[in-house]
Amino acid sequence: MKRVLFLALVTAVLGIGTGGAQTKKARPEMIPAPLGSPSAPGFAAHPSPYNFPNVQYPRIESDSRVTFRFRAPDAKRVQVSIVNVPFDMVKGDDGVWTYTSAPQAPGYHNYWMIVDGAIVLDPGTQAFIGYGHMCNGFEVPEPGVDWYDLKNVPHGNVLIKNYFAKSTNSWRKVYVYTPPGYETNTKARYPVLYLQHGGGEDQRVWIEMGRTNVILDNMIAEGKAKPFIVVMETSAVGAPGAAGRGAAAPSAAPAAPGAGRGPGMPGIGGPGGGPYGQFMVKELIPWVDANFRTLAGREHRAMAGLSMGGMQTAAVTMANLDKFAYIGLFSGGAAIPRRAPGQTTPPEPAPLDLKTIYNGQMANPAEFNKRVKVFFFSCGSEEYPDALRKHQEQLIAAGITNSYLYISPGTAHEWQTWRRSLYSFSSLLFK
Repeated sequence: MKRVLFLALVTAVLGIGTGGAQTKKARPEMIPAPLGSPSAPGFAAHPSPYNFPNVQYPRIESDSRVTFRFRAPDAKRVQVSIVNVPFDMVKGDDGVWTYTSAPQAPGYHNYWMIVDGAIVLDPGTQAFIGYGHMCNGFEVPEPGVDWYDLKNVPHGNVLIKNYFAKSTNSWRKVYVYTPPGYETNTKARYPVLYLQHGGGEDQRVWIEMGRTNVILDNMIAEGKAKPFIVVMETSAVGAPGAAGRGAAAPSAAPAAPGAGRGPGMPGIGGPGGGPYGQFMVKELIPWVDANFRTLAGREHRAMAGLSMGGMQTAAVTMANLDKFAYIGLFSGGAAIPRRAPGQTTPPEPAPLDLKTIYNGQMANPAEFNKRVKVFFFSCGSEEYPDALRKHQEQLIAAGITNSYLYISPGTAHEWQTWRRSLYSFSSLLFK
């Protein structure tokens, strides 16, 4: 009897069982994006999935090479630029130029034609945006991988909405993903991820190239992600080259300072996270919360972005930690070492100065751990993985316990890296 009482007392003091220290929420477990397997069945040669009906080229060969054909009988020189690297095509007697590439990595890749020095789209396949202009794209399968393929699971919706922003005096377009069940379960409210594109892109790319809706539908169906809303806006605060187009809404206000930048690299950093950070807090987030069934507290709000969008995410969130609890930097962030012109290998990373980096928000690790639920950063293994590994080691040594590092195997600064990053980051959200 005395032994039973003693054990009961120890259990009560140490909090063993259902109470005490055991009530502390466990650190969420990241689920890395599944990878292909060398033993998985290969694929047969096939036209690009983005081709129009009955158009055979571009053609994805069974060894991952890609064959292009382009009719330009009067051209002197035709090249195909694959991910911004031009390759000469060969002209046939029929006036059709052809080129077969080296094996391409799995995933989506941009391309376009260069005809006598001018950028020209391939007319038989869909157009996308990248590198600051319209382009085409092709997709190389990854054998054994289907988490970004359409499946017979419940699907959410992608909405394209227009709204008037008073601070920019312009109509803006936003893409919004709502998860499966949003339309039928009308009493449910959802957390929100604000997802940013990279430089030279806009709000459409995370759907068209990133396949965000397909990835999340599959993850939710498998229980690997919580249902949440995704908001995709353009990072450029100003309208294209001028004031807003179309009829002005009532009580339109003058454009905010810093507005008016066209496509490309918008201002990043500054008070409130820069012009876009101020725009998000004053315009975008209130509009989303007013027009969708959101959970509006900071603990239900995340932001992430790729490349330039990652840098922008860092600037906005670190200046507004009262608005965000989850942060994802995909191939982008203030701590990334930059290569000098002509440098082929990344420079040796400098140690992080936690007192100054990210507006000094990491200077007090205990406070940062308390405010930020997940601080996620990633890159491809062909980018700067050693730098990020060293930074992760430094964060852990400093006592920051909410940081997660993901390195995408075998990929560079490309969409396969960012799809995998989105998958891995999403597995951590709102848990």
